[in-house]
Amino acid sequence: MARHHYSCPMRWSDMDAFGHVNNVVFIRYLEEARIDFMFRLAPGEGSPSFAGGSVVARHEIDYKLPLVHRHEPVTVELWVTKVGAATLTIAYEIKDEDQVYVRASTVVVPYDLQAGRPRRITAEEKSFLVKYLDDAEALAA
Repeated sequence: MARHHYSCPMRWSDMDAFGHVNNVVFIRYLEEARIDFMFRLAPGEGSPSFAGGSVVARHEIDYKLPLVHRHEPVTVELWVTKVGAATLTIAYEIKDEDQVYVRASTVVVPYDLQAGRPRRITAEEKSFLVKYLDDAEALAA
């Protein structure tokens, strides 16, 4: 199973009054990594995969350790835990080499923006996603 690694820059404005990255900002970090994964790595140049849009149906997030601002980026590692007919689940860790700050997951629904409704995952999209599928988590589900 492959994992996608996104190097996420930290901004001074990411901190809250307690001097660590605000809980809402972690959701932005997840979004940046997910968009990088789904659009930059989508199969083939000119491919319509994922270009039509997607919506978030659910987020789950566990905050493990506080993260304070620094000049070095933090890594967002992501992989796929489930691919259904019309949903996919992405798992994440926001981390450094030896520290995990956040563990999270997102249920994503491909969306047809022109029709204004959810759509099914295409064969091309599924072929891309299964390369990142965690077999152990998929079997447990």
